Amino acid sequence: MINCLFVGLGGFIGAVCRYLIGLLPVQSESGFPYKTFLINVAGAFLIGCIATYAGKHPSVNPQLVLFLKVGICGGFTTFSTFAFETTDLFQSGHTVTALVYAVLSVVSGVLAVFASQFLLH
Repeated sequence: MINCLFVGLGGFIGAVCRYLIGLLPVQSESGFPYKTFLINVAGAFLIGCIATYAGKHPSVNPQLVLFLKVGICGGFTTFSTFAFETTDLFQSGHTVTALVYAVLSVVSGVLAVFASQFLLH
């Protein structure tokens, strides 16, 4: 149960940070979602740093890793988890699975948004 509290607290922090960044007055004439793009890239970078550091330093408290990876990164963006899992698949030699996962995740996510908009329109 304590692990759930660490994840929940981290998730709260990550979600609030994402919300606050979303409030920044950044606009693009092209409509490119710069804030979301930067959030996703930053989250992917952060989860990579955390996983690498924790992997090299086994003495790091596992609850701290949960707080940072699952909590903060997960609350900030689930894209960080997707990017980490895809990288892990590539690095473990599952290249085809990684490619299928990446393409299928992106295409399915976009199609799901279109489907929900169509159904709720």
